[in-house]
Amino acid sequence: MTKTLVVVESPAKAKTIEKYLGPDFTVRASFGHVRDLPKSQLAIDVEHDFAMTYEVPDEKAKHVAELRRVRKAVDEVVLATDYDREGEAIAFHVAEVLGLDPAAAKRVTFTEITKDAILEAFRSPRALDRRLFDAQEARRALDRLVGYKLSPVLWRKVKPGLSAGRVQSVAVRLIVEREREIRAFVPAEYWSVDVRLTPDATEEPFLARLAVVPEGKLAASPDKKGVVLGDAAAAEEHASRLRGAAYRVLAVEKKERKRSPAPPFTTSTLQQEASRKLGYGARKTMQIAQRLYEGVDIPGEGTVGLITYMRTDSVNIAETALAEIGGVVRSEFGPAYCLDEPRRYKTRSRNAQEAHEAIRPTSAKRTPAAVASSLDRDQLRLYELIWKRTVATQMADARFNQVGVDIEADAAGTTYGLRATGQTILFDGFIRAYTEGRDDDADEDAENRLPDLADGDALRMLDVLPEQHFTQPPPRYTEATLVKALEELGIGRPSTYASIMGTIVARDYVRLEDRRFFANDVAEIVTDGLVKHFPEVVDTGFTARMEEELDQVAEGELAGVTVLNDFWGPFSGDLERAEDKWERYLEELDEECPKCLEEGRTPPGRLQQRLGKYGFFIGCSRFSAEDGGCKYIRNLDGEERPEPELLDELCPECGKQLKRIFGRFGPFTGCSGYPDCRYVKKEPPKDLGVACPQCTEGKIVEKRTRFGLFYGCDRYPDCDFAVNNRSEED
Repeated sequence: MTKTLVVVESPAKAKTIEKYLGPDFTVRASFGHVRDLPKSQLAIDVEHDFAMTYEVPDEKAKHVAELRRVRKAVDEVVLATDYDREGEAIAFHVAEVLGLDPAAAKRVTFTEITKDAILEAFRSPRALDRRLFDAQEARRALDRLVGYKLSPVLWRKVKPGLSAGRVQSVAVRLIVEREREIRAFVPAEYWSVDVRLTPDATEEPFLARLAVVPEGKLAASPDKKGVVLGDAAAAEEHASRLRGAAYRVLAVEKKERKRSPAPPFTTSTLQQEASRKLGYGARKTMQIAQRLYEGVDIPGEGTVGLITYMRTDSVNIAETALAEIGGVVRSEFGPAYCLDEPRRYKTRSRNAQEAHEAIRPTSAKRTPAAVASSLDRDQLRLYELIWKRTVATQMADARFNQVGVDIEADAAGTTYGLRATGQTILFDGFIRAYTEGRDDDADEDAENRLPDLADGDALRMLDVLPEQHFTQPPPRYTEATLVKALEELGIGRPSTYASIMGTIVARDYVRLEDRRFFANDVAEIVTDGLVKHFPEVVDTGFTARMEEELDQVAEGELAGVTVLNDFWGPFSGDLERAEDKWERYLEELDEECPKCLEEGRTPPGRLQQRLGKYGFFIGCSRFSAEDGGCKYIRNLDGEERPEPELLDELCPECGKQLKRIFGRFGPFTGCSGYPDCRYVKKEPPKDLGVACPQCTEGKIVEKRTRFGLFYGCDRYPDCDFAVNNRSEED
């Protein structure tokens, strides 16, 4: 008889671990949480210390039955769920459904699925940590209270189908506020003047930028301190003088600059870099990372976890791993790239997600090339990103020779100052393996070579180049920059960011176009309502403080029920007031309805701006049957919306007529039985007549989704080529 049952979350993880433990252990998966709050009710008793009522969901019943069956045939149970708060909560629930005393249950944790790590963990099991469970349960209760109490308010006051969330609503607010910044932004014109120069005796052209005019130092842009060239006339006044000026080098400053590698990956930085460099969404990144963590079949090794635990805020690397990485640097890149002592990073997070290591390869010796045959394309790309980032942390600094040249221009007695800067790489160091991506800024390490110049050298002017610029609005959030903003503000946990972004897109609060978040109309209405009636729920400072308090619960410094009581009191009061004071969005316009006037309704209806299923629209105040049933509708841009058109075609799912509808993303064909039937007819994609550059067999077609327009191969999923923009050649 098998002596020990080990419970983990996933079957892939179970398969890998069972191989290491041997015949005295049987490993089974819980398939995630085995218990949850019922969907049909709040299930939190706010009058009795927020007691929570759990149930085994129908879809988990067979998994629980299997665990109970195996439990009867073993002597003991070890709970080996993930090494974080959620893993601790799953372990508690598994213990209770199996009839174990949580206080006496055995718990094993590890941050990498390798033979040594697993065997070491099982040599020293611990007790379940009630503090971590309490912190996770308090978070679950907070999210449930906000979602189940606030969402119905949105259904009644805005429109059905919306949801609110403690972190989700703050993320939407950030996107809405950025959208409004962009909308309110007024670009300011300014000009720069560059001069192409060359040493008098040779032909080695370089650019110098005008930095000082007779009136003073030039500002880099209108929002910076200094003189601004605000129009073409101002720029040309100086440019014309510079065309006849004499140039000489005033001073040459040379210094060596070093740059160190970025820390190893945390959950947040992995999501950001995978978005920047690979184009992966946060959800996709975490799904691939989960698979790499749980185990992949490697020829000659069997099933092995390739990376350490992927939900972590820590940038620490184990000492044994540091030594191994140093050896890999020596063998792969040579002694010049090695460090005398390992480089160690300090974790900034106060409570580093209860995981003590960064995301790294379980063995740096498994190079991407060595495992390439065992991974699919997406897995290999993410593993390579993790491997390179990790190895780079233990490589020598990159060294640059940075040069700054101050130049004087004498224009018939009027003196101007110019500045030229450049740098060259003296030693590439860690850059040979990896450089961190950037969101919207130019690469500061890009090379810009200057000729060898000395103080007093005469220069010859080749051309004067005035250039017009306009100040730019702040960029819209990408998944990477939104994750970065949430983390910097202390909102939510990196492990939750993927689900947050998935939810706000699925609920139509925002849409993704060219990998940027755009706020939909409903997001603005909901955000304004929440700011007015539930200010704390969408306040970034309040949400961050809640995260700190949950950390205190995890550390045993604060009781979970205290956190819930402090939140529920003000929140329940806001709920009562919102029911009376939150008015549905409606903006009266100073215009009579043209359709009412045409059809002779007396008095004619007034036009109103309202919020509908597809965003803002303008309609008649007499739209109800009691007021005449006027169906006049137009878009905000003045274009009238055609009435839905019934077609001589039946829905293949329910048999009702199909109709042509004009939605936010253009016309489409759907079932007239909506919302009972949600059938939408798939239109054949537009063939661009271009061969797929990836597989060469398929054709590139135009595809339109709720996330925007993109172009992909018609052989999908056999070929996953996709781009957001058509090439210039097309």
